Amino acid sequence: MPIIKSAKKAARQAEKRTLHNQQIKKDIKASLKAFKANPTAETMAKAQSEYDKAAKKGLIKKNTASRRKAALAKFAKAAK
Repeated sequence: MPIIKSAKKAARQAEKRTLHNQQIKKDIKASLKAFKANPTAETMAKAQSEYDKAAKKGLIKKNTASRRKAALAKFAKAAK
């Protein structure tokens, strides 16, 4: 356990950020699962939006989000 006041605060912040990041990742996984189950333009837009949000917040890198969005588009094209 941290003893110094600033270390205690850093631990609290890290815990909050971890929970927040986990929620964003859960949202990505849920939207991806929904898209794979029903590949429509609406579900693809939702999944791509989740990737954009994660990249904007720094959870995943911009190119990673772009690569994954391209894979979604390729999957949608093959499904239709």
